[in-house]
Amino acid sequence: MPTMSDVARRAGVALSTVSYALNGTRPISAETRERIFAAMEELGYKPHALARGLASKRSRIIALLFPTPERGLGFTELEFVTSAANAARNCGYNLVLWSSEIHNPDEMRQLTQQGLVDGVIVMEVRLEDDRIRLLRELEFPFSMIGRCSDCDGIPHVDIDFHETVVEAVAYLMQLGHTRIGFLNQSQSTYTAGYGPAVRTQAAFEAVMQRAKLQGVSRFCRAAPKAGYEAFGALLAEHPDLTALVIMNERAVPGVMQAIADRGWSIPDDFSIVSVVSSAAAAEMMIPPLTAAEAMTAEMGRLGVELLVRQLEGQPQDESGVLLPCKLVVRGSAGPRRQTY
Repeated sequence: MPTMSDVARRAGVALSTVSYALNGTRPISAETRERIFAAMEELGYKPHALARGLASKRSRIIALLFPTPERGLGFTELEFVTSAANAARNCGYNLVLWSSEIHNPDEMRQLTQQGLVDGVIVMEVRLEDDRIRLLRELEFPFSMIGRCSDCDGIPHVDIDFHETVVEAVAYLMQLGHTRIGFLNQSQSTYTAGYGPAVRTQAAFEAVMQRAKLQGVSRFCRAAPKAGYEAFGALLAEHPDLTALVIMNERAVPGVMQAIADRGWSIPDDFSIVSVVSSAAAAEMMIPPLTAAEAMTAEMGRLGVELLVRQLEGQPQDESGVLLPCKLVVRGSAGPRRQTY
């Protein structure tokens, strides 16, 4: 089995430098760290996590708090987790996924005060989030992928939901659509103050009002059947709709099936733009979805790096980063139909 000495020889550094890279007791350059971890990968060297923790009095483990009780983990969520895990590894940390809801302060204290993890990354952030309040009180290192209502001094990265929705609606308007609907996530998710649901709803209403157009919206559970039913209800109330912006990836197949069951085709008879989606999900649909795709890999990486800079005592270049989604035109949106 390969040893630390083998890693040091392969990376061309001293044995002590390999130790510093693993236990974080002294700072080393990013280039040297990358060379050491590349040598570890090539040799198949697996450091003993417990020994590293005892040496540094740190676990070298960070937790990703990603509660998923309603939606579960889909393509977009898995991209966040994968990119965060890769970024943690590149920084010399292991990442654990904490997918359960934290319902009381004792659970958070158990996670943060027993030496299980060095820091946490909080996802699925609500505008008023008890986890954020408690982490601040405990003065425990954390970052956010998402935003609460007061992010002052908290390292975070999030989607620029306003610009994302504006771009999606503007694209449909360029195609001649004036009767545009918005399919959000569930009512309960919105009522709980989940940031993406609240911010996209507000952005849609603002952009439609600014364009002096009547926009209609509906909440929808994260399931194909719910999407099917929500689309039917929208059309029953607003039969002149010609396009839909969807911020609910799991509802999209149901919406597309409902359109097909009416004898319509996409995009000749009805247009769809999915927002805060992934390329993998968009390309699986028939036709492939025009989608505003989240920069999940970049956000996962930044969320980890913002936390690691705290843990390593490094200065933060900036505490908050907003990234717009990238609109990728495929086959689900076209010119507004002229006859109904």
